[in-house]
Amino acid sequence: MERCWSDRPVSPGSRQTVGRRASLILCKLRHTIQQNGGKLKDLTDYLPHVNASLNALATGLLLLGYWLIKKKRERAHKWIMLSCFGVSVLFLICYVVYHAYEGSKRFPTDVLPAVKFFYYLILASHVVLAAVVPFLALAVIYFGLTGSRARHTRLARWAFPIWLYVSLTGVVVYFMLYHMYV
Repeated sequence: MERCWSDRPVSPGSRQTVGRRASLILCKLRHTIQQNGGKLKDLTDYLPHVNASLNALATGLLLLGYWLIKKKRERAHKWIMLSCFGVSVLFLICYVVYHAYEGSKRFPTDVLPAVKFFYYLILASHVVLAAVVPFLALAVIYFGLTGSRARHTRLARWAFPIWLYVSLTGVVVYFMLYHMYV
């Protein structure tokens, strides 16, 4: 058990421990920005690539978590899925920072109409479902951690494919926006 600032023991997944780790990450980010002369712009140039990598990692973790639960390895499944949620939270932080400083990147206008239609179709479904994923994920995690196995399983049957679709289409949108028509 780790000790919190109050010298009371806290479990590794407790709010105090998570809060301390989040504070440490924010302090390191602030320190990095200060070392960079306060220029967050130089750092935000890399965030789309970081975001795509985090989405790809989340996809891999989701698939691994699914495989683990099918093999009845519940403890490993639990930690992989919590890691996947952590990666998704980190993605969300990076995404918000990037769009706060850079705005949105426009899809090229000089592409075939069918490609443009496909891009916007994927983007629209991605955005709508991405708004739902955090709530589904939190509910599934809550039911899993509190031992509500039936509710966890029932909701996970819906949440897993949606979360997987969102993480996969995030990578597809990235490639279409940053690599196909550059």
